[in-house]
Amino acid sequence: MVILQSETTKPEIILVGGGGHCHSVIDVIELQDKYEILGIVDLSQNVGKTVLGYDVLGDDAQLPVLYKKVQQAVVTIGHIKDNAARVRVYEQLKTIGYTLPVIISPLAYVSKHAQVGEGSVVMHHAIVNAGAKIGVNCIINTKALIEHDAVVENHCHIATAAVINGGVRVRQHSFVGSNVMTKEMIEIGERCVIGGGANILSNMNKNSILKGR
Repeated sequence: MVILQSETTKPEIILVGGGGHCHSVIDVIELQDKYEILGIVDLSQNVGKTVLGYDVLGDDAQLPVLYKKVQQAVVTIGHIKDNAARVRVYEQLKTIGYTLPVIISPLAYVSKHAQVGEGSVVMHHAIVNAGAKIGVNCIINTKALIEHDAVVENHCHIATAAVINGGVRVRQHSFVGSNVMTKEMIEIGERCVIGGGANILSNMNKNSILKGR
């Protein structure tokens, strides 16, 4: 008797935003091998081009049409000083009905006792330790460390090799630059921008901007 094995089909996903951050997310998704990338949604002038071999299918106006074919998406627009575009696209996708899965690199470590919100991406070699909580639509970038019981609220970007120490709370819409180190148990207010290499030793008020080294 011959037993035929059925092919397993990975669910399709589209990426919204075709810049440098998209390149990094593509690499994570390919290594994760959980989703099949259907293509990219980007600016209208880029339609017909490719991003790392994936077609740019259309601009934001095509998202309702694409939803008829694929129901999963991830925001691949970067966030440094301003995250308005990331937030706008996240809200647009939610309104249409898309599911925004959590994307975690196989090279990252996320504790089973941690929480990561929908649409967030945990990049290569990042660590999210026990009791930590990550909000929705966040970027936890390459080699970032989110220590035990820290909280990163919605729509934040913790950049490469940044260290968010135990019990720290990063309020929503904030950007923490590369190689930033925070003292434990402090609070970084909403919509803060912290430049690379800074040491944060005390609370920061909302809307604060701190230059890096």
